[in-house]
Amino acid sequence: MSFIELKNVCKQYPNTDKKAVTDFNLEINEKEFIAFVGPSGCGKSTTLRMIAGFEEISGGDLFIDGKRMNEIAPRDRGISMVFQNYALYPHMTVEKNIGYGLKNMKVPEAEIKKKVDWAVNILGLEEFRKRKPKNLSGGQRQRVALGRAIVKNQKVFLMDEPLSNLDAKLRVSMRNEISKLHRSLGSTTIYVTHDQVEAMTMADRIVIMKDGVVQQVGKPIELYEHPVNKFVAGFIGSPQMNFFNITINGCQLVFSDGNRMNITEEAADKLKKHGNKMILGIRGEDIKFDPQNIDIYKDNRMSAVVDNTEIMGNENNLYFEFGNATMVARVSKYELCKVGDEVEFVFVPHRMHFFDCETEEAIIL
Repeated sequence: MSFIELKNVCKQYPNTDKKAVTDFNLEINEKEFIAFVGPSGCGKSTTLRMIAGFEEISGGDLFIDGKRMNEIAPRDRGISMVFQNYALYPHMTVEKNIGYGLKNMKVPEAEIKKKVDWAVNILGLEEFRKRKPKNLSGGQRQRVALGRAIVKNQKVFLMDEPLSNLDAKLRVSMRNEISKLHRSLGSTTIYVTHDQVEAMTMADRIVIMKDGVVQQVGKPIELYEHPVNKFVAGFIGSPQMNFFNITINGCQLVFSDGNRMNITEEAADKLKKHGNKMILGIRGEDIKFDPQNIDIYKDNRMSAVVDNTEIMGNENNLYFEFGNATMVARVSKYELCKVGDEVEFVFVPHRMHFFDCETEEAIIL
């Protein structure tokens, strides 16, 4: 039995025609780490706030540990929440901020001290425990906010973009801290972020949302390898997937700029069932420039002129115009090119994705 279950959950604000969240269905297992991800305004934070009890559920049902929670007050739901803005008390020290919630819950002083000491130790805040928030860095403040949540010993943790105010280096460090904390506490965690890298690196499963509707739920690698539609394919992965409008002509894919690529008769027959026009998608790492792959797929060699390069250290991104679109290829750090170089490349056939032009749903070959 699932630990948290959302059944046809909807949210519609007064005096609006469109729902902020529509028919949200999800089952979350105990101790699972779930990430809600999507662009701004997709409904991920609204859904989190409905789970927390800060937003009223307009329709559908929310169950936690088998109990319906729609009308249960936030404090009685067995939930701890970490916010984007930390919400620390500026006049209190680190240890008092962490223990304040326990004090309000009338927990005995000895028990509060024990739990605060444990949180300070596990979060590496010992040397800062007497400091006030104004004397802490952003990462330290975020750890204090986490400490305040974990001392309540709740079974569910909700995190609403907790790392968005940190710099890039701290974000990486805190991602690791939160993942370790989740494993050590054995809690059920729901984590909201607009950053697909955070979701991919931290979550057991990811829920991708768009315009208040769940697009796909799955493990990170499932979403990356088998997106159900063009939106998911473009949202997951950095750089994002390349897309081209193509026409099927016999056993060839014809790009809008006239370039052509051969495909097998079997693949052509399957694609034609969906019409002769569609969208081709391919990720940057599946565009190959090395001699071995060019030799393997020599019948489909293509060429273009490099417009821009990004030297990333461990890899390079090459940009060029092809198929009436700007394409980016991800290559090894040893494959160096300059702007203006003409390059030959091939697409790895079994790594190509196809999407319906009208629905943008994935076409399964």
